[in-house]
Amino acid sequence: MTGDVLSQSEIDALLSALSEGEMDAELLKKETEEKKVKVYDFKRALRFSKDQIRSLTRIHENFARLLTTFFSAQLRTYVQISVSSTDQLSYEEFIRSIPKMTILNVFEVSPLSGSILIEVNPNIAYCMMDRMLGGRGSSLNKVDRLTEIEMKIMSNMFERAVEYLREAWASIADLELELKEFEVNPQFLQLVSPNETVVVISLSVVIGETTGMINICIPHVVLEPVIPKLSVHYWMQAQKEERKPNEAKILEKKIQDAVVPVTVELGRSEITINDFLMLDVGDVIELDQNIHDPLVVKVGDIPKFTAQPGKIHRKLAVQILDHLKGGER
Repeated sequence: MTGDVLSQSEIDALLSALSEGEMDAELLKKETEEKKVKVYDFKRALRFSKDQIRSLTRIHENFARLLTTFFSAQLRTYVQISVSSTDQLSYEEFIRSIPKMTILNVFEVSPLSGSILIEVNPNIAYCMMDRMLGGRGSSLNKVDRLTEIEMKIMSNMFERAVEYLREAWASIADLELELKEFEVNPQFLQLVSPNETVVVISLSVVIGETTGMINICIPHVVLEPVIPKLSVHYWMQAQKEERKPNEAKILEKKIQDAVVPVTVELGRSEITINDFLMLDVGDVIELDQNIHDPLVVKVGDIPKFTAQPGKIHRKLAVQILDHLKGGER
């Protein structure tokens, strides 16, 4: 048993206080003997360790980076998304913490049981929608008067964005996410029982001059099958796994099997629109290509080779003569 070591001056001061009656020795002894009791609230059971919370934070930090890239390209403006906090609380506490009218997306998570909830602040949602429709990113809050078109645009936008959540979770589980409900009033949603423990990952979002939050609510029942994979040991093991030795060969073979369009340009010609409209079967168009000059072979839209025309077994063909300089892209 170890304890704090008192200096001689502290010992003298303690003895002096006891002798002068400033401290009661019996009371001091009683306090020492009492057991220290820690209050535990069974309504708010903490089911996730700090280690698991850190792992969830790392996963969604990756998701935030992917979302930043996605929305920056889609909205064509400055977007910054980062993880603000990761907390575990009861579902009832989460519902009370979000606005009474907001954007709520419920996604089924297969093969895991249950659903997750993604709450988007209306200011952020309207700013995104305004940018998607060609606006300047004005932020309004008329969530209680959403039209069917606005609901469809928003739900489609978040359905596409949630694909990056699947990518962020790929090292833990192969998830399939499907939009189950789109709602604006949290009181109409009963995702789990009020006392059920949920993890809430809060993302801080900046779009131009508009700021807001996106909250991802994941119930314990959804995470229960993958909780063992949220440990540091699992993450360390995953990082030590080396790439398969034949992975490079598989990639090379897939590239070699890729289909690319190859075209041969016989020549070019310029005619008037009137002549073009008057063309008929049997008419001849004179090209600017000399019959003795080599033809240009293109891969995609890039000139790659020169060739000469001919036939193989009564079929038109070309024979490659040389590479074109600058065609090695």
